[in-house]
Amino acid sequence: MTRAPTRRRMRDSGDGVTFDFAPMVDVVLLLLIFFFLTSSLGARQNALPLDLPRASTTVQETPALPIVSVDRAGKLFLNGQATTLTKLGKQLKPLLSTSGGVVGLRADERGSYGTVVRVMDVIKKAGGERLALGTRPSQ
Repeated sequence: MTRAPTRRRMRDSGDGVTFDFAPMVDVVLLLLIFFFLTSSLGARQNALPLDLPRASTTVQETPALPIVSVDRAGKLFLNGQATTLTKLGKQLKPLLSTSGGVVGLRADERGSYGTVVRVMDVIKKAGGERLALGTRPSQ
C-alpha cells in the first residue's frame, strides 16, 4: 500500500516577514503635497475680487489658457500676477503658442470699458486670435 504524500507545515523559525511602512508614508505625503499644489494653482484665477457679468450659459475654464484679468480700478493681471498694459503683450506671446491663440479675459462689469478695449487690442497685437470671456452663471 502506498501512502499519500503528506503536507508538512513549515515551522515558524522566528524570521517573520516584516513590512516597512516608511516608503508608503513618503509616497502618501508626496501625493498629498501634489494635490494641494495643483488645487491651489487653479484657485488663484478666481482669487481676484472681480464682479464678473452674468450670463445664462457658461463653459468651464480651460487651465492651459492664459487669463488676463481687469479689476474695477483698471489694474491688469496675467494669470493672477499684476502686470501693466505695456508689459502684457511681451508676456503673452510665449503663452499664446501653447494655448493655440486663445486668451481668457475676465473683466469686472463695473470697470472701465475703455481699459478692456485697450487690453483686447494688446491681446490682438500679441497674436491672440480668440477670446474666452469670463462670466458668472445667472441665478
